[in-house]
Amino acid sequence: MMIENQKIRPAQVIGPLGEPLTLESLPPANTTRWVVRRKAEVVAAVNGGLLSIDEVCDRYQLTLEEFASWQRAVDRSGMQGLRVTRIQHYRDLYERQQKY
Repeated sequence: MMIENQKIRPAQVIGPLGEPLTLESLPPANTTRWVVRRKAEVVAAVNGGLLSIDEVCDRYQLTLEEFASWQRAVDRSGMQGLRVTRIQHYRDLYERQQKY
């Protein structure tokens, strides 16, 4: 019998600063300013099973690549790895070039 599809979720996970994280304490869905702590909380929520990657991408309007880059940064360097990345710089540059 397969039970993989049953979504058994923890009520909370441990956040990047050792604090308990719940769905209610995650950054709001309309977050547009992504500081290091918020990114780290979202990565911790996915790693702990609070939300799936698909749910995070839907909730926060993120691309899979964007979230994966956060996850890689945390895996490699912890929260320090999330300081404004070059990816953001290049994406902003690209978007500016498209406007003119």
